[in-house]
Formats: sequence, C-alpha cells, structure tokens
Amino acid sequence: MTSIDPTSNSAATRPIHIIGGGLAGSEAAWQIVRRGVPVVLHEMRPVRKTDAHQTDGLAELVCSNSFRSDDAEANAVGLLHAEMRMADSLIMAMGDKHQVPAGGALAVDREGFSAAVTAVLASHPLVTIERGEVAGLPPEDWDNVIVSTGPLTSAALAEAVRGLTGEDSLAFFDAIAPIVHFDSIDRDIAWFQSRYDKAGPGGTGADYLNCPMTEDEYHAFVDALIAGDKTEFKDWEAATPYFDGCLPIEIMAERGRETLRFGPMKPVGLTNPNNPTVKPYAVVQLRQDNALGTLFNMVGFQTKLKYGAQTAIFRMIPGLQNAEFARLGGLHRNTFLNSPKLLDPTLRLKAMPRLRFAGQITGCEGYVESASIGLLTGRFAAAERLGEAPSLPPPTTAMGALLRHITGGHIVADEGSTRSFQPMNVNFGLFPPIEVPKEPGKRLRGAEKTLAKKHALTARARADAAAWLAGGLREAAE
Repeated sequence: MTSIDPTSNSAATRPIHIIGGGLAGSEAAWQIVRRGVPVVLHEMRPVRKTDAHQTDGLAELVCSNSFRSDDAEANAVGLLHAEMRMADSLIMAMGDKHQVPAGGALAVDREGFSAAVTAVLASHPLVTIERGEVAGLPPEDWDNVIVSTGPLTSAALAEAVRGLTGEDSLAFFDAIAPIVHFDSIDRDIAWFQSRYDKAGPGGTGADYLNCPMTEDEYHAFVDALIAGDKTEFKDWEAATPYFDGCLPIEIMAERGRETLRFGPMKPVGLTNPNNPTVKPYAVVQLRQDNALGTLFNMVGFQTKLKYGAQTAIFRMIPGLQNAEFARLGGLHRNTFLNSPKLLDPTLRLKAMPRLRFAGQITGCEGYVESASIGLLTGRFAAAERLGEAPSLPPPTTAMGALLRHITGGHIVADEGSTRSFQPMNVNFGLFPPIEVPKEPGKRLRGAEKTLAKKHALTARARADAAAWLAGGLREAAE
C-alpha cells in the first residue's frame, strides 16, 4: 500500500476518506481511485467487531449470498446490475468472477468474493486501509469524507450525526409497512376517499385507497394474521425497543379480535361508492407513497410476518387479491438517515457538506442497492475533488430512480407524523412512467402488457445510462 500524506494541498494527492469497508465503501473507493484520486479506507474490524460480521474482510456479505435477479430486461435489480457493470463496478466484477449456480439470480461465493474485493483494494497504489473505529465526527482536516457504515453504525458516530443534525439516526426497530404497485390494485373494489372527506394539508378529500371487508372476511383475515409464520428477532436485535409504539399488525390482532377495527382498519367516515347502502365491517387503507403516484403503502401494516405469509395473507384483502408488492413489511434494527431532509442531491450532509453518506445508511435496502449508492457517492466525491461538477444519473435509470427516492422522491409525512421516508429496494415503481409501445393489430393485456412495460422501462434505462456515462446526458447537481 502507498502511504498518503493527508496534509498535501494537491488535488491529485489529497485523499478522500471513507468510513466503512462494506459493499458501499468498497465500491466508492474503487470509483474514486479509478479517477486518480487517493483514498484512505477506514474499517473498524477487527479492532472493533460488530454483532453481525464474522471476518475482517472488506465487502463481507452478512446475510444472503444472493445479489438477486440478474435479468436486466424484466427485473429492476437485474437492470441495476447491468448499469453498474456499465459503470465499471468493482462489486459486480467480483460478483461475476465468484458466481455460484443460482438459476436466474446472481449468487456468489461469500469468502471468495470478499477476499477478492479486499485483495484488489489492498493492492491498489492509491488505497490506504486503516483499521480502527472512527468515533464521532471525522477530524476537521478531512475535507472530503464518505460515511458508509451501514445499518450497524457505531453508537459514537450515530450519536455525533444526531447531535449535528437534530435528527434521530433511527438505531432501533424500524417498522415498515408493505408497499403495493398502484396498477395492481383492483379499482372495481377499492375506492379513493379520505375519512369524512377531510382534505387535510395538501389533500383533496380523496387521498386514500380503501379496501372494504365484510365481517366474515375480517375474522378470516384476523385468524390468518395470528396463525401466520413470523420472523424471529436475532439475538443482537432482541433488546431493541419498538419505534414510537408501532406494533406489528399481527401483535395488534393478538390483543383482541376487534383491536384492528378500532385501529388502522376502522371503517368510520367512509362510504363505498360501489355499494353505498352497506357499511364495511372493516377497511384497509392505502396511501400514496411516492411523488410519481406509482406506489401506495398499506397504512398501519408494519409486520414481522415472513414474506411468504405476508403475500398470501394480504392478498386476502378485497382489492388486493392480485397485488404486486414493491416492498414487503418488516420490523428490524436499522440505522438510517432521514435522507430527503438531511442530504443534498449528491448525498452531502446539508449541515456539514464535507460529509457524504453512502449505502444502507442513506435509506436503501439490499446488497446491490447499497453498492450502487456507494458507486454514485464515489463518483460525486471524486468529481468534487477534481474541481468538476458532479453529474446525476437520469431518473429514468435504476441508479437515478434509487437516488431520487433517497433524496426526495417520497411524500411528505402527515402533520404530526415523525417521517414518511423508509428504506426500499430498487423497483419499477420508483421509475418515471412510460407508455407501453403498441403493436398494430394487437392489444396487450394482463401479464403480457406488464412484461412489455418492463421491457420498455429497461430499454429506456439502459440507453439513458449509456448516454449519461458517456457524458452525453447530464443532469446538473444543483
């Protein structure tokens, strides 16, 4: 490794400091040194261990060994793979090199993958790896810093950021409600209406999609919630309290059969225009989740049900029988920023612009999503160091859509609510809508139309990503 003088004033030799050697930090380091800018990569392991990691290797995969679907034509994460390969991603290159059989998914040999990423960065002449915890805010003479410490950010650093911003870092159980693709909701059953037609701040009086239940449907639903398979807390999560009293929907159901009818499923103030003389026994409400209006979240439905159980049980709800989920619910220990409020479009902390954030701490979920945000942050930081204006990826691309979600594509929280922003995997609901190409004499329906729409979205994204990476399609990071 090359020793770097951090006091040098030359743009070519002053390093960018990266805190955290996970997927995002490793990818950010690679993107920076590929542009001739040195990096000091700070990784606290093995000096200080975490509750989840087993080794001191960079880019260690702590859960699954899967990068999920590699289908770049009909899957959003597969599209993200393709865009990252186009952008010379280290994580994707080493993932491809250490691939193991997994059907249409990209799965990797954990140990070989981590060892390869570590070897590439440790042997690079512009990379210095320093082992040890960065406790609190980085020293003031670190003028260009990327924080990529993930969901297990050390308490000292999380507390320092909280003190600087006045925002909680959310290092506790984070309650996540499922999110449904709007075009998969049966509008012949569900209707738009706010309770008592109340408009509220910025509302219209028809701000919720309502799914009605009969008494029999409600009790069958409650039975299924109580009996459904639940995910157990990990040992290191067990002592962390629930956030703001957000109880899982199944725990509320266990507290009494009518609890949900007097909670998130109360039917008051609503009239079903499809059957106005019959009052629903219970109602499930969905609320717009993103500015594009393509995603709706199930209000009050945070859950610890396993994914398979969620899909089966939530499709028991009238109107959601064919629901496609952009994200399923969850409840887990997490550390992430209220990024739309705290970060600028290039992921700099508004309260201290010398700090950028990358990876899962910014509010994305998934290995590849975290690495992609590391890729972008590395490119932004390197451009800044070299005196260039950072260029944002177009929102029509997978990377651009994910970046927009993190930095401002959400709906502002209701008055009195803590937040509306939640972590998410990349999905087509984050992309600007597109018209499905029409073929003369042919009318697409159902699954065929859905597939055609995905193909149109991915074709547009790959073309725009190629133009952006070639410098021909740029969006200023104002």
